[in-house]
Amino acid sequence: MTKSIIVFLTVLALSSSAYAQSGKKVFETYCWGCHHQTAVAFGPPFAEIASKRNAEEIQAMIADPAAVSKIFGYKRNAMPPFKLTPEELKAITAYILSYKPSHKESK
Repeated sequence: MTKSIIVFLTVLALSSSAYAQSGKKVFETYCWGCHHQTAVAFGPPFAEIASKRNAEEIQAMIADPAAVSKIFGYKRNAMPPFKLTPEELKAITAYILSYKPSHKESK
């Protein structure tokens, strides 16, 4: 039983890492013009987004930024909608969330 749990956690960690790597490719294709990973650019950095939003909110913002901006209470939105495949959307979300500050870093 313990061996099965260890194998499962290892596979989960590797798949998360793979999503983050393919997410970097999505970032380089669609996002880098307005976002940087940790520095403010035209849009907020991924570290800030990851500290404020969950996966569902990030995915919704990418798919329909005009509507989600209103839900979040923003007065305007400059982000265009992106038509990503489900795999690309999961990958970029994992990549963005990989910049979430750890609890230790926020102290």
